[in-house]
Amino acid sequence: MQLTVVGTGYVGLVTGACFAEMGNEVTCVDIDERKIENLKRGILPIYEPGLETIVSGNVSAKRLQFSTSLQDALAASDVYFIAVGTPPNTDGSADLRYVLDVARDIGRYLSHYAIIVDKSTVPVGTAERVREAIAAELQARGVDIPFDVVSNPEFLKEGDAVADFMRPDRVIVGCDSDTARDRMRDLYATFMRNHERLLFMSVRAAEMTKYAANAMLATKISFINEIANLCERLDVDVESVRRGIGSDSRIGYSFIYPGCGYGGSCFPKDVKAIIRMADDCGFEPVVLKAVEARNEQQKQLLFGHIVREYGNDLKGRRFALWGLAFKPGTDDMREASSIVLLNALIAAGARVTAYDPVATQAAHAELPESWFKSGALVLANDQYQALEGADALILVTEWKPFRHPDFERMGRLLKEPRIFDGRNQYDPQRLGEAGFRYTGIGRSNIRQPE
Repeated sequence: MQLTVVGTGYVGLVTGACFAEMGNEVTCVDIDERKIENLKRGILPIYEPGLETIVSGNVSAKRLQFSTSLQDALAASDVYFIAVGTPPNTDGSADLRYVLDVARDIGRYLSHYAIIVDKSTVPVGTAERVREAIAAELQARGVDIPFDVVSNPEFLKEGDAVADFMRPDRVIVGCDSDTARDRMRDLYATFMRNHERLLFMSVRAAEMTKYAANAMLATKISFINEIANLCERLDVDVESVRRGIGSDSRIGYSFIYPGCGYGGSCFPKDVKAIIRMADDCGFEPVVLKAVEARNEQQKQLLFGHIVREYGNDLKGRRFALWGLAFKPGTDDMREASSIVLLNALIAAGARVTAYDPVATQAAHAELPESWFKSGALVLANDQYQALEGADALILVTEWKPFRHPDFERMGRLLKEPRIFDGRNQYDPQRLGEAGFRYTGIGRSNIRQPE
């Protein structure tokens, strides 16, 4: 098929590249001229494992191209994916201006039957607004061109997005047209070994499914974090509790790892948006508001542990920070727990030397330049360099190179062997035997060395 994907962020670029990998001819469109020029030269705007290889291979095979002209792309395609950003407004609702701008542009240039696919995460009812925007432009032109609007939300995990797209556990398609349903079934047939996992439903149900899925996952994270905080007060090791409840097949182990809060481009934004949708229709989303509140408090937890150890005035203290991205496998720092922690540490007078395997460039874009100029924040070239002379190590992102480090070397580099583990990556008993003092999440009953 000939496809157009509007937007070259995480969703759009992965979508376009993976469809091209399966033999489709894809044009990815973006209004950012610099981004498009970079993509043509093989420079990707994001870090995503495996994506660069797929992009370069399909560009070479002439199945994938990049353009700033939506009009040109529309002329050659009949399926258009809208994959632009939907950032939160100040009230938490999703900002649909970019989605509707694309819809209006499609209406201005549409010349034949087409399927317009909402791939962006959008509130219930957005497909209707997209349809109205396109229809208004067609009416203004005085033309009558048929089209269908479909909801096809993405369920990609940053850091594993390519694998998720190529081997999806399910594909959700919301549509009310037999023609659109048949075309979408054909498009996804090569990705689905089990066709029962291609789920068709109403457009509004598909829009809701995306938010409900992310809200459920966020709820599991906030739930286990709440349990971890209770465990600290009751002298219980949350790791034992996690294993105990995860062995229940109704619960499972996925997303019940305690930590210092979730971040990224999806969960925080989508929880806010679904809360706003509930408020707008007069429903009080008690559970979801609690999920959001717990996560905001959880991001303060590591700083609280540090203050209990060193006091409120951290002048003269320097900490090593491992991990800046909101999760391993990505350079994305949006809503990252590291940002909340850095703000608190630097405001208290501390200096920080941080290391992240891929998020160095993102750090300069996301964090205040004044921190770098003043020396309050220094980015190290490797994980052990960050430790030199630091009062303690704080682990925020569980990158694989951090999981089994050289603890003997770490003990020599740190001023004192002290670790604050924001992801419960390390074995407290082993660290205690090695002379480290350890603080995790919900693990306060672990015996510490004298």
